[in-house]
Amino acid sequence: MFDFRPAEGAPKADLYRDLLSAADALTADEPDAVANMANVAALLGEFLPDCNWTGFYRMVDGELVLGPFVGRPACIRIPLGVGVCGAAAQKGETQLVEDVHAFPGHIACDAASRSELVVPIKRYGEVVGVIDLDSPDLARFDMEDQAGIEALAAMLAMRV
Repeated sequence: MFDFRPAEGAPKADLYRDLLSAADALTADEPDAVANMANVAALLGEFLPDCNWTGFYRMVDGELVLGPFVGRPACIRIPLGVGVCGAAAQKGETQLVEDVHAFPGHIACDAASRSELVVPIKRYGEVVGVIDLDSPDLARFDMEDQAGIEALAAMLAMRV
């Protein structure tokens, strides 16, 4: 049994260092991508306060398909270029959105979500999926969150 928990009140830098360490410990020797995504989605849910959805979308036949997550039921398929996740996958760039209702083409899978951070996972330069974080708070995510999740995505690139 694993018991990874963030230190209460820890600075973000420490939180992301500990999250990366826990994700590495859980995924380093596991070859199954779905198992790795499931454990990391659970870690994200544990480590990141004020999130109502944490998880993955996988690139399958040119579109994003729902992967393991923690939160309410979500959109199953997202075309490239549509919504925050589709934009991140199409552009291959992180999307940090302070107010999803101001994002052109936003897909409202959960009406409670107000801000979002989506980081592409790239393997050999190709997007293979995205890490998606939603929050009911406006402007929940900042550059420190972006850097932490980008480091996580880079570490997971060969494991998911």
